[in-house]
Amino acid sequence: MRDVTRSPAAAAPPVLSSKLRDILSLEDLEPAAKRYLPHCIFSFISGAVETNASRHENRAAFQDYDFHPRVLIDVSARTTTKTLFGGSFSAPFGIAPMGGAGLAGYRADLALASAAATENVPFILSGASLVRMEEVAKANPQAWFQAYLPVQRDAIAALIGRIEAAGFRHLVVTADVPVGGNRENLVRAGYTSPLRPSLKLAFDGISHPRWLFGTALRTLRHHGMPYYENSGAERGMAVFSNAAVRAHLRDSLSWRDLAWIRERWPGKLIVKGLLSPSDAETARQTGCDGIIVSNHGGRQLDGAAAPLRVLPRIAEVAQGMTVMMDSGLRRGSDVLKALALGADFVFIGRPFLYAAAIGEADGVRRAIDLLRSEIHRNLAFLGSRDLSELHGRVQRIAR
Repeated sequence: MRDVTRSPAAAAPPVLSSKLRDILSLEDLEPAAKRYLPHCIFSFISGAVETNASRHENRAAFQDYDFHPRVLIDVSARTTTKTLFGGSFSAPFGIAPMGGAGLAGYRADLALASAAATENVPFILSGASLVRMEEVAKANPQAWFQAYLPVQRDAIAALIGRIEAAGFRHLVVTADVPVGGNRENLVRAGYTSPLRPSLKLAFDGISHPRWLFGTALRTLRHHGMPYYENSGAERGMAVFSNAAVRAHLRDSLSWRDLAWIRERWPGKLIVKGLLSPSDAETARQTGCDGIIVSNHGGRQLDGAAAPLRVLPRIAEVAQGMTVMMDSGLRRGSDVLKALALGADFVFIGRPFLYAAAIGEADGVRRAIDLLRSEIHRNLAFLGSRDLSELHGRVQRIAR
């Protein structure tokens, strides 16, 4: 009998270990990762800033909308496939860029990239990643690159030259980090960037032996000290250091810099971190091919609007520019709500990194398959044969 919960566009599922068979949704990944990861590493991934208000609102926003399904429609041939920038993908979601992923799982950037390639979903490599972009591009030639721009034009030119030479054709410029966020939770958890050796950090690692041997010591044995490999044209600083200070100051960057990049970058240019319709209009006028509506998962400005709440207005002013969204998505129902409200595509971060930590590439494939299956199932309940038939199926709740 045909499995009607699985999209026909999906790859054959991986053989699952017992720990992955117990993962039944993306929400199951966080507690599993919390058991596996040292407290400071888990806090780095899961936490936000100050009161965590924006992180909580990112999830709460999805409760503002409910479904209005249609019934007795033949949906037996439904599909989750979606086109984005001319490429056809097995689902309308991709893996968001996540810095420092290699701290959570062994060579996690490669695990994420290879799983995305196998499952045919987009993957964005973070500029704060720990595996050289050239290696990732070989593992997934369709991967995108996300950059935290340096402030000097010559350094920007050198970075985008390296990105192009590596084979990337989609450049995502993150625009919502002029300075570093107020990460009080990291101070309390003992996390710094770079990590500073201490008795607390050592005990944190020793008390999580699966991570210590499966990620930390395995990385050191096979690849030596991990570095931030892709923050510029040259290798950045080491992940562990007593003296180094990681620069976060980008407050002099402006739309003029993005226009300057547009003149020099031959591929697709996407700007990430927009919450304002006015900024979306400026991005379109600057020549951007797409935008990602995002509050950085609540990790920058506490109290910043949940992307889902500003998405409809931004979609109205996009005028043909591709509109994507991240922050707070955890279920197939979340993805469908975002698409119905104007997103062309969505990206999801933390759950996929948790999956890479506990299960490497197979864990990420399991997470992709679970989310895609939820979307495929929910399309049937909504009476929709494909993702273009969501108009009118989602409405804001009158309160």
